[in-house]
Amino acid sequence: MPKERTRALSDVLDQLEQTAHGDSITIEEVVQHLGNKSFAALMLVFSLISTSPASAIPGITASVAVIVFVLAAQMMLGRKCVWLPDFVTKRHMSTQKLCKGVAWLRRPVRFVERFLGARLTFLLHRPWLYLPLTLILALTLFMPFMEVVPTSGSIASAVIALFAAGLLTRDGVLVVLSFVVLAAVPIAVWQFGFSG
Repeated sequence: MPKERTRALSDVLDQLEQTAHGDSITIEEVVQHLGNKSFAALMLVFSLISTSPASAIPGITASVAVIVFVLAAQMMLGRKCVWLPDFVTKRHMSTQKLCKGVAWLRRPVRFVERFLGARLTFLLHRPWLYLPLTLILALTLFMPFMEVVPTSGSIASAVIALFAAGLLTRDGVLVVLSFVVLAAVPIAVWQFGFSG
């Protein structure tokens, strides 16, 4: 029987696009639109922004790192509602660049969704869930410094996006894949940061 296609990731992009209005929007508006209990969706949205052309917004990688760190920490603590500090929620993003990023992401997201489904779901529950969350917490501590190393910040954000997508679609294979991509982060930092 063919696997039913999920639209969980496209739905998140739809919601993100619906927040766009005027010249800019705040991170607080994005959180309010997606819901303050949607840890995985928020983690996915901001990590995808950091992998898309919207990452050209100055400081976006560092901002995403702070957001993901706070989200992951609260998930580990079992918190039910998202809390983010004011200096993060008041930050503005260009709606033009945001929409450009969403449009850029739609085709790869639609392609990936065809292969997703509930697999290895035990990885999405405690205590197994603590391992990827701990690795992501550690990764976010280095992300602000990755802005000076081409592509490394995007690879780090891709790790987070894969993990968050796995949570949303109940697909533990994506969580495993995020570990594989994580191994590429130090390689990218070395290749572009020290070999150039």
